Amino acid sequence: MRYFNGFSLCNEEEFFKEQLIESEYSVGGFSYGAQKAFEYVYNTTERVDRLVLISPAFFQNHKKSFIKTQLRYFKADKDAYSEQFLKNVAYPSSVDLSSYVCEGDYEELEALLSYVWEKEKILELLERGMIIEVFMGDRDKIVDLEKSYEFFSGLVPVYLFKGRGHLLLPHLT
Repeated sequence: MRYFNGFSLCNEEEFFKEQLIESEYSVGGFSYGAQKAFEYVYNTTERVDRLVLISPAFFQNHKKSFIKTQLRYFKADKDAYSEQFLKNVAYPSSVDLSSYVCEGDYEELEALLSYVWEKEKILELLERGMIIEVFMGDRDKIVDLEKSYEFFSGLVPVYLFKGRGHLLLPHLT
């Protein structure tokens, strides 16, 4: 399996053992990594049978001012921004993500926030015979779940995890 990491994360795929399928013909990604996985699959000439998108980063419904504000906050205090971002990724769980952190940069954040999922590209992959699955948590604090769910569920199977956030982990008390 080829896997693409989320923004400012490394090795987090261990959280998704239930969703990822070990196969040389599978590609998966989490959040920002879902965007990168999708583009990789769309542009590759290699055989890929299954694409797994876990909590795909979906911001195309936000105004440009939202994106500019996020980028301004990141530029002003990268550490504080990253700390709050990781808390929101983990929510509602209290998992410590410090051992999974890789430094994200401004250009990656801008790419993540500006990415537009194109319905036509998804339909083209489906026509090629690709199996595409999307996994989301209903308590996601990163994306607008309603808009994201509405977009993807009109095209491919979407599995919605109740009581789970962006990282799809249950709340542990």
